[in-house]
Amino acid sequence: SLVACDNIAEYTPEELAKLKGENQINTTNQEIRDNLEWIAPQEKPFNKVDNKWYYVVWRGDKNEKWYLSKFNNNTKLEDGKEKNIDKLNNSILSLYFYIGASFSVLTTYISWENIKIPWSSKNNYIKAIYCWNSDKPVPDLIIDNSDGLKVKGE
Repeated sequence: SLVACDNIAEYTPEELAKLKGENQINTTNQEIRDNLEWIAPQEKPFNKVDNKWYYVVWRGDKNEKWYLSKFNNNTKLEDGKEKNIDKLNNSILSLYFYIGASFSVLTTYISWENIKIPWSSKNNYIKAIYCWNSDKPVPDLIIDNSDGLKVKGE
């Protein structure tokens, strides 16, 4: 079973720029501020293999704490194929290429409901996605007390 994934919120360029600024993590490290970018669903970052690292703040149950996963977007998917990224209790974070779609979608699979929930839905399983836009080593990030991201040790 699948929750609809065609109702992605569309932001104007100005709104998107404002959201990116608001969602930038608070760090003194200029390289991280310059290269770690918050991503909106409308940007469809997984519609091609870009070999970039992505951080995903997600959970498998609405009552669970947020969890941080990271993965390299280095796999080309075809119709109906899936790449599992991480597992949390009875839930799986994965990239899934919907049959007939032109892009891959990040989903959370909730096993006890037998349902895939796309990132773009408002079901509150995927909170945020960040892309590391650099060839330098990926930063060591953690979830802070307010459920946002921060650099470990800061």
